[in-house]
Amino acid sequence: MKTTIALKTKWIRTGSWLRALVGLALATTSVTSVLAEDNRAPEVPTEIVVPEGNKVHFHGLGIGVQIYTWNGSSWGPAVPRATLFDNDGNIVADHFAGPTWKSNSGSEVVGALPPRAVIVDTNAIPWLRLAADESRTHGPGVFAETTFIQRVNTTGGKTPSTNGTFVGQVAAVPYTADYFFFRQSN
Repeated sequence: MKTTIALKTKWIRTGSWLRALVGLALATTSVTSVLAEDNRAPEVPTEIVVPEGNKVHFHGLGIGVQIYTWNGSSWGPAVPRATLFDNDGNIVADHFAGPTWKSNSGSEVVGALPPRAVIVDTNAIPWLRLAADESRTHGPGVFAETTFIQRVNTTGGKTPSTNGTFVGQVAAVPYTADYFFFRQSN
């Protein structure tokens, strides 16, 4: 019962910040939009560079939450719940546990764990490079034949800094990130 109340309260409060965050994030993606249009990968630390022979085929702005659950001694691993928007602000995909991205066009890609990670901003979740799990990547559409995923330009989403008050307590921490999806180039 406590978890349900906490979740409802959290989502009631997040409605207004989410609308504001979407507007702000869409307004600040012009540099990244240019990168996506000319198929250049974003500039990233060497630890998460995608191997040569792969080319950006889609860029999406992710806006959502990283969900943490208190186990009595620590916050468990984050589970994402986000929406990906294209450069025109259209909803393109959902991002959820797996990590999985499912597009409106019917394709789905799952990232192989563990990812390569690098902390660029100590106030935000790490930037990542994930290889696509070929056996779980399928369907026609924007994610078809994805080989790698990068999560960059992150804001927020960090593990809560205070302990939970009861086992099973859920904290939904707002975040944004740019996601770049790569395919093998011909």
